[in-house]
Amino acid sequence: MDIIAEIRRLHFVEHESISALAQTFKLSRPTIRKHLKTVEEPVYLRKTQVYQQLGSYIEQLNAWLDKEASLPRKQKRTAQRLYECLQVEGYRGGYTAVQRYVKGWKRRQANNPTIKQAFVPLAFPAGETCQFDWSHETVELGGVAQAIKVAHFRLTYSRQMFVIAYPRETQEMVLDAHNQAFTFFGGVPKRMVYDNLKAVVDAIFVGKERRFNRRFMTLANHYLFEPVACTPESGWEKGQAYPLAIFLPRSTVRMR
Repeated sequence: MDIIAEIRRLHFVEHESISALAQTFKLSRPTIRKHLKTVEEPVYLRKTQVYQQLGSYIEQLNAWLDKEASLPRKQKRTAQRLYECLQVEGYRGGYTAVQRYVKGWKRRQANNPTIKQAFVPLAFPAGETCQFDWSHETVELGGVAQAIKVAHFRLTYSRQMFVIAYPRETQEMVLDAHNQAFTFFGGVPKRMVYDNLKAVVDAIFVGKERRFNRRFMTLANHYLFEPVACTPESGWEKGQAYPLAIFLPRSTVRMR
């Protein structure tokens, strides 16, 4: 996440002191005070580069490694072979990044030989988390059937919903939808959870590491919420934003 937005959120929402923030981020207190006053488009600062070339191909690589983990050694693909398969999928990076990632994956598996996938029931305090998603709907406007995009917001504690329709899905409409939703709810949740839509996430790295879009981070910096992106193909991490096909009270639906 953008460091400036995170510093502002921790100070104004979580009430962490300037001294504590300086120690956490290894910055001077004058620098922390300067960042607390920064509300324009934040500059993206990342402490480390984590498999940046692999990007979205990490999910495919993980899937192959997981699938072949139980196979005899001679049936497993080498790092070189995995690199060649990724090239077929469109990967244009170098072999070294693939080799380094495969070695790290094998090392983690060796240190955790009994790891099994587990699911933990989600529970959220009031006002903490809101989930966002888009859906594709068909409506009749002036007697003509038209396709629209619908932005869905759902508070995870109360399950209160807000939906608003747009003619298309663009970043301007994502930002406007947030403004409309926060006005409707009468406040801003601490965390907003997203699937990795392009208007929000520019790049996907290992685990939960993301590079969020700068314009979107300006919105998060202004409202002081923490953006959280789900792991691709992990629907259990965000299961409360439903399609519009479910009946919604008219008072919760708006057209833009």
